Amino acid sequence: MVTDPIADFLTRIRNAQMAGHRIVEIPASNLKKRITEILYEQG
Repeated sequence: MVTDPIADFLTRIRNAQMAGHRIVEIPASNLKKRITEILYEQG
């Protein structure tokens, strides 16, 4: 059970990046979508 969805979200992104994946599947929420947009804009 995931108790901190934002920490899980960031961990999935970090692990995928280190493994060289271009796509990551993450359960969606409006907060995660906005965080993703910010991360994308910041590079």
